[in-house]
Amino acid sequence: MKKPLFSLEGKTALVTGSSRGLGQAIAIGLAEAGARLVLNGMDADRLAKAADAMRSQGYAVLAEPFDVTDEAAVVAAFQRLDAAGVEIDILVNNAGIQVRKPLVEFQAEEWRRVIDTNLSSAFFVGREAAKRMIPRRQGKIINIGSLMSAFARPTVAPYTAAKGGIKLLTQAMAAEWAEHGIQANAIGPGYMLTDMNEALTSNPQFDAWVKGRTPSRRWGRPEELVGAAVFLASSASDYVNGQIIYVDGGMSAVL
Repeated sequence: MKKPLFSLEGKTALVTGSSRGLGQAIAIGLAEAGARLVLNGMDADRLAKAADAMRSQGYAVLAEPFDVTDEAAVVAAFQRLDAAGVEIDILVNNAGIQVRKPLVEFQAEEWRRVIDTNLSSAFFVGREAAKRMIPRRQGKIINIGSLMSAFARPTVAPYTAAKGGIKLLTQAMAAEWAEHGIQANAIGPGYMLTDMNEALTSNPQFDAWVKGRTPSRRWGRPEELVGAAVFLASSASDYVNGQIIYVDGGMSAVL
């Protein structure tokens, strides 16, 4: 019997930055579609708790705590997965941070930290995943972009630069890896209810701006990224490549 179009049965998904927030919601959604999970984060204790919570729901979960901005650590993590016989079929590059301040006040170290976490990590992890997907001639890479992949706002310049880079990195991955049966696409979340946005959701003026600017008149919920993620991770998207899907309540569609 043919497998359902959106089924992820028999697939293994690595989701970076998945101990909480958007990454955790996406990981749970992929698991509900049938995927085995490899969770990632830097805080080993928090990652272990997240993995245990998912296992208690019946999901198959492996925890891999490593720093996605450290090239050597990324290489070593994939070598551990190789040794354990774990093949990554789906990669979600989700790890990210935010630092808000005027552009003229950013220090070089802050700039590099945001760029490395949000952009360089997707290159490091994506490269190692692709090295293993290419011989198998199949694989799905999903990079998490942002509305900032296409637009800018004050006080988030390095984040904007990184997420703009994610859009073009995704296209570069598609340009080089599509012939090997790999699909590389991105998701651009709008303003979502996450810990990273707590300072914004608790600011009445900014909260009113988001709701007024978004046609849906509300913030997005992390679980609302799951549909796009499952689509891009499944065989339903086998001829979709180098694209970014904005999940933003319509914000990017209007002036």
